[in-house]
Amino acid sequence: MAEKPTVALGIDIGGSGIKGAPVDLLTGEFLEDRYKIATPEPSTPEAMAEVVGLIAKKFLRSLPEDAPIGVTIPGLVKRGVVRSAANIDKSWKGFDGESLFSQTLGRHVHLVNDADAAGVAELRYGAAKGKDGLVILTTLGTGIGIGLLYDGVLIPNAELGHIELNGHDAETRAAASAKEREGLSYAEWATDRLQPYYAFLEFLLSPDLFVVGGGVSRKADKFLPLLRLETPIIPATMRNAAGIVGAAALAAD
Repeated sequence: MAEKPTVALGIDIGGSGIKGAPVDLLTGEFLEDRYKIATPEPSTPEAMAEVVGLIAKKFLRSLPEDAPIGVTIPGLVKRGVVRSAANIDKSWKGFDGESLFSQTLGRHVHLVNDADAAGVAELRYGAAKGKDGLVILTTLGTGIGIGLLYDGVLIPNAELGHIELNGHDAETRAAASAKEREGLSYAEWATDRLQPYYAFLEFLLSPDLFVVGGGVSRKADKFLPLLRLETPIIPATMRNAAGIVGAAALAAD
C-alpha cells in the first residue's frame, strides 16, 4: 500500500484572483509563499487553464514528481465536470474542467468545489478541527458557498446558498456582496439578512456547528454576536488559505 503524500499543490480559483501554493499536509501550512494572478476576463475555461498552468509551473519543479494537484472552482463539480456557473463565465457549465487542467499541466489534477475545499481545510486544520457531528461551513462573499461535513466526511456540492428564502435566492440578499451593494450596516445585515438565513439552515439540518468564512469573516466580531441561534457559530481561521489547503488535501485523498 502506497504511503499517503505529505505534500500537495493547491490552486484556488476565485472571482478576482487565482492563487496557489504547495501545502504541508501534516500541518496545513504553505511551504512557499502563495502566488496570485488576476482572474482573466472573460473567465473562460481556456483563459483560466492558462493562468492555472502558470501558477503550477512556478511550484512543480520544487515538488516531488508524484505530488498531488488540487484545483478549486466556484461551481458544482461531478466527476470532474463543472455543473453550475453562477459566478464564473457561463461557458463552464457542463465543461470537463478536470480533463482540461490535467491536459494543461501534463499530469492528473483533481477539481473540487471551492466551498467544499474550504470546509475540509477548516475541519482538518482550522476552526472545526476535532469537531464531530454536522459542521456547516458558509463562505460569505460574492455568493454563499457551503461545505457540509459529517463526522469528518465531506458531503459534496451542497448548494444551500441558493435556497429560496422569503421569495428570494438566499445569496442575493445574504451574501457579503449584498451588504456592500445595498450599503447595509453590519447590524442591518446580521439582523435582517443573516439571522433568517442561518435560522432556516438550522431548522432544516440541525447542525452541530456553523463556521463562517469569506473575507468578511475578518470582521466577525461586528456581526456574529448579533445572531440568535441554538447552534454555535464561529469564524473560520484558515481564511484566504482555505481553498488552497483544502484543494491540496482533497487531491491527496
